[in-house]
Amino acid sequence: MSNPLTESDLQSQLARLGQLRQAIAQAIVGQEEVVEQLLIGLLVGGHCLLEGVPGLGKTLLVRSLGQALELQFRRVQFTPDLMPSDILGTELLEEDHGTGHRHFRFQPGPVFTNLLLADELNRTPPKTQAALLEAMQERTVSYAGVTHALPAPFFVLATQNPLEQAGTYPLPEAQLDRFLLHIRVDYPSEREEHDILAQTTGSRGSEVPQVMHGEEVLKLQSLVREVHLGEDLLAWITKLVRASRPGEGGLEDVRKYVRWGAGPRAGQSLVLAAKARALLHGRLAATREDIVALAAPVMRHRLLLSFAAEAEQKSADDVIAALLRSVPLPTA
Repeated sequence: MSNPLTESDLQSQLARLGQLRQAIAQAIVGQEEVVEQLLIGLLVGGHCLLEGVPGLGKTLLVRSLGQALELQFRRVQFTPDLMPSDILGTELLEEDHGTGHRHFRFQPGPVFTNLLLADELNRTPPKTQAALLEAMQERTVSYAGVTHALPAPFFVLATQNPLEQAGTYPLPEAQLDRFLLHIRVDYPSEREEHDILAQTTGSRGSEVPQVMHGEEVLKLQSLVREVHLGEDLLAWITKLVRASRPGEGGLEDVRKYVRWGAGPRAGQSLVLAAKARALLHGRLAATREDIVALAAPVMRHRLLLSFAAEAEQKSADDVIAALLRSVPLPTA
C-alpha cells in the first residue's frame, strides 16, 4: 500500500513545481493556462496536443519545458514525406569482419527519448501518424517481431495547425484518444504581445535552467494518485462522460450535434487531470472547479461532431459547456 500524501510532501513538491513554472517563464510570456495544462499532462504522465495557428510559440513552449526538465529531449518535424522508420527506427545490416557473419541490428529512432516533441503532427499522412500509436499507449515499439521498451518517463507533446489550413491531415480518432489533453493556444493579450516583442528583439537571449530530473517527475506522478477525489465527483464525471454519447442521455445538444461521444478513457483522464490540477493549486483533494476547468481540454478531441454541428457552427466546446450546465452534480 502506498504512503498517504502528507503536508510536508505537498509543500516540497509544490516548491519544485513553482521552480519549474519560473524556469518556463524565462522563455514564455503569459500563456498561464496553457502552461498549467502542460504541467498537468506532466504530472499525470499523459500526452498533450497543442493546437494553434503558426507563430504563437507552441514549439518554443514545449522546447522550454524540455530544457527545464533534466530529461532526454528529441524533436521531430513532421512533413508529408516523413516515414514511420524516421520516427521508430530501422534495422541495419552489419558484418563481422572477423567471421564474415552478417546480422541485423536495430537502430532506435527519435521516439526513444523521455520527451518527444512531435512538431506539426498533422502535416504528415495518417500512415506515419499511426506509427506513434503503440508508443503512446504501451510505451513500447515493436519492430521485426521484437518489442523494445521506451524509457520512463515518456511523453509525447505534439503540436498541430488548425485543420482549415492547407496541407494538413486529420488525426485518426484512435490517436486523438491517446492524448490526455487537447490544449488550445490563442493569441496573446496586448500587454503580453508587447512583452514578447521586448523580450525577443533585444541583445540578451532567454536561457531556461534545468530544475527537475526524471526521478522527481516519477515521484510527482505517484503523488497525484494520492490526491483525494470524492465519490460524488467520481459519479458526476461518470455521468458527464456517458451523457456525451447520443445513445446514452437525453440532452438535445448531444443528440443533434454529436455522432459519437467520449469513451471510458475520457473519464480516466478527467479524474487524473483534476487530481493533478488540485496538486498544482496546493490542495489534497480535487473539487468541482478542477473538473469544470479541465472538461473541455479532456473531452473536446474525443467528441465526433455531426454535419448539423458544422452547419450551425457548433463546436465540441459548445457541447461540453451544455453538458456541464445540464448534468446535475450527484449527491454522495
